[in-house]
Order: sequence, then C-alpha cells, then structure tokens
Amino acid sequence: MTGVFWTGFASGLALIVAIGSQNAFLLRQGLLRQHVLALVLFCSLSDAILILAGVAGAGALVADKPEWLMASRYAGALFLAVYALFAARRVFRPTPLLASTAEAPTLFKALLLCFGFTFLNPHVYLDAVVLLGSMANQHEQPGPWWFGAGAAFSSVCWFSALGFGSRWLQPWFENPRAWQWLDGLIACTMLALAWNLALG
Repeated sequence: MTGVFWTGFASGLALIVAIGSQNAFLLRQGLLRQHVLALVLFCSLSDAILILAGVAGAGALVADKPEWLMASRYAGALFLAVYALFAARRVFRPTPLLASTAEAPTLFKALLLCFGFTFLNPHVYLDAVVLLGSMANQHEQPGPWWFGAGAAFSSVCWFSALGFGSRWLQPWFENPRAWQWLDGLIACTMLALAWNLALG
C-alpha cells in the first residue's frame, strides 16, 4: 500500500500547490511570523477532514447538493473581494513590515479569516472531497484510506513549508516595495478568484 500512499501524496500536492487565497494568506502571515503554527495546523486539519470525508463517500452528497456549492460560491466571492480591497489599500500605504513591528491580528481573527479562505471556497469541496475522494475509491480496500492519508500528508508538508519556510524570504521584505508587490499580487489573485466564483 506504500505506492497508493505516495500516489495520494502526489495527487494532493498537485492540487494544493496552485496559488490560491488560502496559500496567499498563509504566506503573508508566515512572512510576518504571526500565529503561523496555529494556521498551519488549522489548514492541515481542515484538508485532512475534507479529504477523509471524500474517501468515506461524502463526494456523492456534495455532488447531489448544487445549491450548497452555489451558496458557498457567492459568499466566497464576496469574502475574497472584500479582502482584495484591503490588500489593494495596503499597496498604496507601503511600510517595511517586520515580525517585530507589524501589528498582529488576534488569533481568533486570524483563524476566522483562514476559515473563510478554506470553507467559503467551493473549489475545496470539488478538489478535496469530490475529486480526491473519487480517485481514492478507485482502489480496493484498504487502498482508499492509504490514498487519503497520503493526500492529507501532502497538505501537512505543503502548509508547513509555506508557513515556516516563508521566514527565509524576510530579508527581501524589509523593503516596502516588496510588500507592495506581494499585496498587489494578493489583491489581483483574490479579485480574479472572486470574479471566477461569481461567474461560476
């Protein structure tokens, strides 16, 4: 079953590495070194729950309830658009944000934002629950669970690398211009995702 585990790992990594709202938020918090461990654990645990739900057969339930995905789609689009506006505003007020000087949001606020980026994104249900769940269930028992474990482990590795590895980029982000570029990229990414969600 080792081969199935690593197939799940590669499949999960292929889906999660793409630039998205959750990754952009975690990267920014990692650069600022704010609540990184809690956010990495939250993202990893959320992915694991969704992936294992897909392995258990929840993908069929999601596919049969398009109204759930539609509600998540519009709520997610609004959430991303609002966050994009905040990021765009920071572009025009550049400062050399450092871990020692940046004002940190409370842990509750950081987790609430991360919750929005995770569970208000209908793509997370399609990718983690439906797609990975269906791929896992192509294998004979107990293969699906090994596949799901591999996919969940890829999330742990990716979010840990993104959250804790981003501190190595800190010297470049002592320059306010670097933060302008990052926040500009985040704003564009969030707006593009919001637009795509709104249009379905």
